[in-house]
Amino acid sequence: MGYNRALEKRIDRLTAGLSLDKKKMFGGIGYLTGGNMCFGIHKQSLVLRVSPGKADELMKTKQAVPFDITGRPMKGWVLVLPEVVDTDARLGKMLALGFNFAATLAKR
Repeated sequence: MGYNRALEKRIDRLTAGLSLDKKKMFGGIGYLTGGNMCFGIHKQSLVLRVSPGKADELMKTKQAVPFDITGRPMKGWVLVLPEVVDTDARLGKMLALGFNFAATLAKR
């Protein structure tokens, strides 16, 4: 099964003005700024990289689940539930969280 190409098109459209690189990752696509991943697509879901505290908040409010493809979830990485990004406005808010967090990290 491939990844959600419709979601990729939406992300590409919404992030057209941002400095991002796309890279094939974990069977999907990752979007990086400064060499750091900020969000991506795994199967049908948006992968979001945020601070561990923000990840906990998103999971507590049932907007996301841990991103766990190896049996060891990574801190600050979540899979956003599809209904949370059902509109471009809502998707844009999630993308901004990931982009803004990655922009605080040291460039690689």
